[in-house]
Amino acid sequence: MSEYKSIIFAGMWRCFSFQLRGHRNSILTKIKMTTYQIDVNEGMNKSLADLVAPWRPEPLKNYCISNTNLIDVVSGVSLPGAYIFIEQGIISKVEFGSEKPVTVDEVAFEIIDGTGKYVTPGLIDSHVHIASVAGEADLTKLMLMPKSVALLRIRYTLEAALARGFTTVRDCGGAEGFLKAEIRQGSLNGPRLITCGHAISQTGGHGDLRSGAIPASAFDSCSCHFGQVGVVADGVPECYKAAREEFRRGADFIKIMGGGGVASPTDKISNKQFCDDEIKALVDVANSYHTYVTAHAYTAEAIQNCIKLGVKGIEHGNLLDERTAELMAELGCYLTPTLVTYKVMGSDQFSAFLGPENSRKNTEVLYKGINAMKIAQKKKVKICFGSDLLGPLYGYQTQEFRIRGKVQTAQEILLSATVTPAEMNGLGDKLGQIKPGFIADLLMMKSNPLDDITILDEPESNILFVMKEGRIY
Repeated sequence: MSEYKSIIFAGMWRCFSFQLRGHRNSILTKIKMTTYQIDVNEGMNKSLADLVAPWRPEPLKNYCISNTNLIDVVSGVSLPGAYIFIEQGIISKVEFGSEKPVTVDEVAFEIIDGTGKYVTPGLIDSHVHIASVAGEADLTKLMLMPKSVALLRIRYTLEAALARGFTTVRDCGGAEGFLKAEIRQGSLNGPRLITCGHAISQTGGHGDLRSGAIPASAFDSCSCHFGQVGVVADGVPECYKAAREEFRRGADFIKIMGGGGVASPTDKISNKQFCDDEIKALVDVANSYHTYVTAHAYTAEAIQNCIKLGVKGIEHGNLLDERTAELMAELGCYLTPTLVTYKVMGSDQFSAFLGPENSRKNTEVLYKGINAMKIAQKKKVKICFGSDLLGPLYGYQTQEFRIRGKVQTAQEILLSATVTPAEMNGLGDKLGQIKPGFIADLLMMKSNPLDDITILDEPESNILFVMKEGRIY
């Protein structure tokens, strides 16, 4: 009986399957016979430019800042009754008078009342590490932060620097060319970047942050994933290649490690770094690109060694002496002290940022920096403003103004943060002053920084607006 049931069931199933296939084929035939018309251009009414670059900034406005006090950093005076005209991001005209000039067209210009306020050029910090972002309170962990994470956080560093009044920063290791491009295009808000790409170091030099307990080969497959400040090059051919690679990727100048450093794990402050032929090779490459080399160096020996071989800038310089300062002035070299970084790293708040050995090196240079600045000032060395703060320390960027106020006048400090660094970077005819034809990088403040430079250490309460390239941020 069971055999008959199986035969009957099999027959029924074959019949059902045949009917199902027929039904499916009928449906497919009907679908093939139906043609749906699609207009590919229907509803395509969104701006292509907005779809391709949704971060595009709004068109620039024309402004007139009326009846304000213009800070002339070159002469060191405040000029009242200034009318500053800005057209397409450029200062087109500056007029003075107690009454509104007839040239003020309130239709063509948006008027900003500057009565009782003070307008200065945008500030320039000549030594930053923008790509070293907040997130860790320990230097070792900070250096091991994945590059992908750092890039996600970098906008906080950029926006904070701009809010403090820095419309231009010179990055001395870590920021690459694509960041400059994104700021120009508007997908990131931040200061104008002048970059070296990566600082170039010898093996075991200040830019070599690998632990001395681990062989170099251990880093070959993983170091590219960290946000490195430096790259390592040894010998003339490697130096040629490293410098040219940074220029290929958008560098504006070359930064080298000419001596020992505080934060590096395996060198001494007293070390001279790179041999003469290596430094000369790096200088020769920079000269071929019509730009310059700046060097991290503390000691008189390291500084003299670099500048005699053609280096045009010295970063830090805490241990320079009078003869070295005289030579720097004679050769037209620029000094960028970074006093605030040693102060902050030596504070109780960041007592755990450096390890014991690095803290000892920090103490070695901390109290000598101001004396070095006094020597440089006396010998007429060209001095630029720098901060050199890493990660969470960067929040104290403006304290450099307060520290410098102990040995420099307010005008000298303002020159170091405007005119002098613009000149160093070949931008002296575009940045650093409030003059017709200059880029409209401007700060409006409640008080006069020529009277009290420390107001720049309190941007939250004293800066009313920051304008970069004619755009108010």
